Amino acid sequence: MKACYKKYILDFKTPSGTSRGILRKKETWFLIVRDNDRSGIGECGLLKGLSVDDVPEYEAKLQWVCDHIQEGKDWLWEQLSEFPSIQFGVEQLFLSLSAKDPFLLFPSDFTEKESPISINGLVWMGKERFMHDQIQQKIAEGFGCIKMKIGAIDFETEYGLLEGIRGKYGAAEIELRVDANGAFTPEDAIHKLERLSKLDIHSIEQPIKKGQFDKMELLCKETPLPIALDEELIGVFSVTEKESLLRRIRPQYIILKPSLVGGFKGSLEWIELAEKHGISWWVTSALESNVGLSAIAQWTYTLKNKLPQGLGTGSLYTNNFESPLEVTDGAIWYRKSRQWEKNIISNLCT
Repeated sequence: MKACYKKYILDFKTPSGTSRGILRKKETWFLIVRDNDRSGIGECGLLKGLSVDDVPEYEAKLQWVCDHIQEGKDWLWEQLSEFPSIQFGVEQLFLSLSAKDPFLLFPSDFTEKESPISINGLVWMGKERFMHDQIQQKIAEGFGCIKMKIGAIDFETEYGLLEGIRGKYGAAEIELRVDANGAFTPEDAIHKLERLSKLDIHSIEQPIKKGQFDKMELLCKETPLPIALDEELIGVFSVTEKESLLRRIRPQYIILKPSLVGGFKGSLEWIELAEKHGISWWVTSALESNVGLSAIAQWTYTLKNKLPQGLGTGSLYTNNFESPLEVTDGAIWYRKSRQWEKNIISNLCT
């Protein structure tokens, strides 16, 4: 059994704004393994500036995985606790290697019967006109749940955009989620949450920056609007630490990005603890290529979570890999009539 790794740069079709800046390119890494006539692939979805494993020795750790590939998935996963995106890549890699189809990791009605997963339509930050056009496009595309990133332009303009949606569509017609990516200050957060709650917003992700535990605990206790922790989960490795965080902050929701929290196993640890403490959850991609996105979507379907998931990022890039994934009618589908791009594995690691 031999393994190799490869960096791949994904190019955004349109520069996409977050409170951390404008995204034009996305660096991702692939692990490839060959064992006689079988092969497997896994994506390590590193997010620059956000992933806890965005460190100088990242590439060296990928080489270390390749050098120790014979040790197997479970041993490698345990050794990679501080590299959650590589943990995720390793999980995919071994599932891919053992599958009849290296891209079919979790056969289910999603892959076999084209049963869809409901997802939110994502509206990126930008100038008012740009955001307004995105909102109209998502509604026209049939999304019943829209997630709008806020914090890049002034709050009053963003509030006006949300108010405009609510003026035309009630909460029963369009579910609105907002993602602040930590853009609010602890001092102004509660006032802004009170304003947003008047618009029947479903939830707000990470209103203040991570690591302000006392302030986030107080916000979750006093908020008129459900709070979802996202970045707050990054870098929390042990089950004991995870439970301590949930017990202390007691959010209404947590959001799971497998690339950022240790793959499927790490996500399942969070899910088990959240359900133990009466906290709801959903799954979101972290701007992976269609290789990682497909793995996340297939796994997510098996969880039977009825909330709209955050899995609509596959169409962001000009050079993504062709795949059976399709986003239409407010859902993601695995179309049996569509094929994976030929020779992905051999082209990535020759």
